Amino acid sequence: MSRYKQLADKCVADIQAGRLKPGTRMPSLRQFARQQQISVSTAVSCYQELTALGWLCARPQSGFYITALDTSHPLPEWRSFASRVSTPARTQTTVERGPLGVSHSPLSEQDVQDLDVCFRRALKRIGNRLSRYPDYQGEVPLRQSLATHLTGQGFPVLADELVITHGCLSAVKTALETCTRPGDAVAVNSPCFNGLLELLAQMSLNIVEIPTLEDGLDLVQLEHHLQAGTIQAGLFSTSFMNPQGITLSVAQKQQLAELARRYQTPIIEDDVYLELSHQGDFVLPAKYYDADGYLLWCGSVSKTLSPSYRLGWCLPGRFKEAYLAKFAAGSYGVATQIQLAIADFIDTGHYARFLRKKRMQLLGQKQAYLDYLRQHLPAQTRISVPQGGLVLWLQFPGLDSAGLAQAIAEAQVDIRLGPLFTSLGHYQDCLRINIGYPLDEMVKPELDKLIALLNRFTETGYH
Repeated sequence: MSRYKQLADKCVADIQAGRLKPGTRMPSLRQFARQQQISVSTAVSCYQELTALGWLCARPQSGFYITALDTSHPLPEWRSFASRVSTPARTQTTVERGPLGVSHSPLSEQDVQDLDVCFRRALKRIGNRLSRYPDYQGEVPLRQSLATHLTGQGFPVLADELVITHGCLSAVKTALETCTRPGDAVAVNSPCFNGLLELLAQMSLNIVEIPTLEDGLDLVQLEHHLQAGTIQAGLFSTSFMNPQGITLSVAQKQQLAELARRYQTPIIEDDVYLELSHQGDFVLPAKYYDADGYLLWCGSVSKTLSPSYRLGWCLPGRFKEAYLAKFAAGSYGVATQIQLAIADFIDTGHYARFLRKKRMQLLGQKQAYLDYLRQHLPAQTRISVPQGGLVLWLQFPGLDSAGLAQAIAEAQVDIRLGPLFTSLGHYQDCLRINIGYPLDEMVKPELDKLIALLNRFTETGYH
């Protein structure tokens, strides 16, 4: 990574940690250059990067200032409620249409070219693997590459502990098949990604929604259900949750691992957004604190690279043998060439460089979406400010949700409304939008249509 980008990342981390205060003046370019022992041109590039991402603003004849926090729109409210067993609805998976609906971020032309080179090299190296089924656990080169990559981030993993799957949802599904039977109840965070609710419904599993509060999951209620034996497993996102964007604190992740150990109950960790921190740092999963193997940690490249590869993985812990038997029986492994190509992408350093670029890109896009929405939506609108991931969670107190749902369907605006993320009828005044695409001429017309509808239906609800 270039020096100016390293410095920009450091400044962003200092702002977000509160070491640099919004509204304060930054050192002059020459002073900053002297402090950091860099050239003035590198200092200029750093400040330009921070300005483009929305962290600095230039004032004529005055200098550069840290952008003041916009408090015109509060954060969404996190509602507590009494958890109980419920049945998720069987719904039809939504077909991907517009850029605001599905949580996704496109690849650049350069990214595609880099991946294409890796695929060509993989095909040359595949050799006699073409005449046999893939390794059921996953090809050794990919498991080794992933283990090295994760270990380098501070999350020590052994290649033999990993199982390669057909994406994160496949990893989660196999984990559920390993740990539950139809009719069992699974604890989930609420709101919960609608794709997981659909999966649980199709598997004839009940759920217990655990409220998401401002400081994370309501672990008191979770422990109550563990003590009572109400639930047979847990399924939680812990970093940059979809849809609300919350990341559990280190203390909460430690508690989650401890609860799984104490009650000997498997907890599945869906960590598909783990590497998309907007701060540029790697957030350790709850699995890191799991000394007894009761957490089954699932991830993939679907949100970082491409959902079309259908490549994911699981660290099943103490459930490895049962997990591998379940997965192998239903799939006979994952396509070999894709595994070898992604291993090459990781080994050549492309993946690490790609992630650094993607994180900074998402940081800038998040700021652009926030600025645009704050300018065009009512002041009562509550908007999340996630520190990672691909989505924003919006709340409109008093929203006419039924009217909005019909209008959105008629206008063919592709977003996800709040009730999709619960089985209990909550979040009627909420919706989720994807920020994975740049806010450009392709996205703005869709966003403008949505804003017009929201202004129309929130005006009714706010009077």
